[in-house]
Amino acid sequence: MPQDPTERRVTVTGPPRRTRRASGYYRPRTEIDEQTTLGHTYVRSLMRSQLRAGLTAFAVLGLLVGPLPLLFAAMPDARRLEWGVLGFGLYAPLVLLARWYVRRAERNERDLVRLVEDR
Repeated sequence: MPQDPTERRVTVTGPPRRTRRASGYYRPRTEIDEQTTLGHTYVRSLMRSQLRAGLTAFAVLGLLVGPLPLLFAAMPDARRLEWGVLGFGLYAPLVLLARWYVRRAERNERDLVRLVEDR
């Protein structure tokens, strides 16, 4: 069978096409962008975890600084102790508390990003 010259074979090359995912698959990022109920739940979960970290840091700060006026009132003659506690004794715990809070907030955000980006 001779082939018709108009019917010649052609090789098509190019990058492979991407296949679409199943229609039942959803992306959390889409849910957040479209402001659906599920997206609202994701954002609200992040806000709750950030609020929990902030309230925890505030409670520790209150327990750390709150009793100091009572301590200073109990010892009125110890002016050097007051400056020592306020200047040196309180500085390191406040820095550690601030560092804990920042690391916790970043971890909360990283967890949400990991969830949204499907990693």
